Amino acid sequence: VQLQESGPGLVKPSQTLSLICAVSGASLTTNKYYWNWIRQPPGKGLEWMGSISSSGVTNYNPSLESRTSIWRDTSKDQFTLHLRSVTPEDTATYYCGRSPDAYRVASDVDYWGKGILVTVSS
Repeated sequence: VQLQESGPGLVKPSQTLSLICAVSGASLTTNKYYWNWIRQPPGKGLEWMGSISSSGVTNYNPSLESRTSIWRDTSKDQFTLHLRSVTPEDTATYYCGRSPDAYRVASDVDYWGKGILVTVSS
C-alpha cells in the first residue's frame, strides 16, 4: 500500500489549501478502513484533521471542522483535503494515512504518505 500527497507548497493567507492523496495497492472502499489527513506544524506535534471512511462518511477535528472538507474519487482511489481561509498558523507538513479503525493516535495509522510541506505566506 502506498499513499502520495500532492499539491502546492505555497498558499497565500485567506486562500484555500487543496491537497490530494493518491492511493495505490489498496481501494478506498475496502471495508472498515479510514483514510486520514494529519498535519504537523514546524516544531509541534501531529494533529489529526479528519477522515473519510470506506463507506464515505467523514469526520473532522472539531477545532478545524468549520474550515475543512474531505471527499474522495473512488474511480481514481484519491481523496482530497480542502482547508479554507488559511493563515500562517496552518503552515505544516501534511500527511495522508490509512487506519484500520477510527483514528485516535498516530500509531493507529498503518500506512503513511511521505508528507508535503505547505507554507502559508504572502
